[in-house]
Amino acid sequence: MTAAQAVYWCLRVAAAACFIGHGAFGIITKAAWVPFFGVVGIPEAWAWKLMPIVGTVDIAAGLSVLLSPRPIVLLYMVAWATWTALLRPLSGDSSFETIERAGNYGVPLALLLLCGWPRDMRSWFRHLAPDQTTEPASIARVLGWTTALLLFGHGALAAVTAKPVLASHFALVGLPPNAISLAGWAEMLVAAVVLVRPSVALLFGIVAWKMGTEALYPMSGTPIWEFIERAGSYGAPLALALILIDAKSTVLTLRRSSQ
Repeated sequence: MTAAQAVYWCLRVAAAACFIGHGAFGIITKAAWVPFFGVVGIPEAWAWKLMPIVGTVDIAAGLSVLLSPRPIVLLYMVAWATWTALLRPLSGDSSFETIERAGNYGVPLALLLLCGWPRDMRSWFRHLAPDQTTEPASIARVLGWTTALLLFGHGALAAVTAKPVLASHFALVGLPPNAISLAGWAEMLVAAVVLVRPSVALLFGIVAWKMGTEALYPMSGTPIWEFIERAGSYGAPLALALILIDAKSTVLTLRRSSQ
């Protein structure tokens, strides 16, 4: 498997898992979604009826990307994930909620760019494969910003807004109340480092951190779909690490061939 193929599959699985996890909550209905429907004037009674439909569409999109990705579906994912992220502050939540969900819209965008932007209408419906002419640096920039935003947003929710669910997660593993603020500021600092000087070791550490902290959702009794839905938060830094590994390997090969 080439580096481009490894990144391709990493992003593909992450995008699919995100939408399948999100869609599952629509199928089982989630009370926290009701205010989002209210933003566009949909009453609560209709919100409960529409949730399974929205969930089914999300799961269909996720399975489509997993089995046979198409640019038109990825474009839908980027638009829909961005809109659902914006619904948080529009319904009264913190704007950091939108930033923290960067993995939801950044990962399908990176995958779309990796495979090459369609040049005509028919191309929007073709099966996607990695475009070997795509500049890795452009994909790395998208993934770098995606990783930095999701870290910064999550850190701000902990350090600035002291989101109650995050505090309960820290208490679950026996950490003191002030630990959530320290962890939040640390995440925001790491987000800046990712933008300025990312490293493979740092990115793998971010993957481990995000998987560990998001695993606290099912550990606290929340459905496993919460962990699955956040696959973009793991996929973005992992894909970026794979790009950096390939870049270092290429540089090393060129140096050896020139000696």
